[in-house]
Amino acid sequence: MERSPGAESGEAPGRVTLRPAGELDISTVGTLEAALTDALARPGVREIVVDLAEVRFLDSSGVRVLVLAATAARKRDAVLRVTDPQPVVARVLRITAVGPLLGLTDPVPADGPTWRRLT
Repeated sequence: MERSPGAESGEAPGRVTLRPAGELDISTVGTLEAALTDALARPGVREIVVDLAEVRFLDSSGVRVLVLAATAARKRDAVLRVTDPQPVVARVLRITAVGPLLGLTDPVPADGPTWRRLT
């Protein structure tokens, strides 16, 4: 996982914003896990935002780290939410049904599902 130098933002007191980039898979997710652990350990943190705009791939190990961090945040009376996932990442979060846990809403397309039955 690549991290931009501006991985934290001072947008609001008590908020930490992380902006991972690249691929979040078994070989790179340790960096995100460490950043989330550090963020959760900060005194006064009420919200952790993980901006996924630059993440082009997310596997089950990335999902696992996000879910564990969201659970740990709740135990500390804080919230972890993800924002701005690319379509492929949003799909993984939707398929694994963790989007709502991570603060994502799953809008239903007005014209119905985008899948079709193969015969």
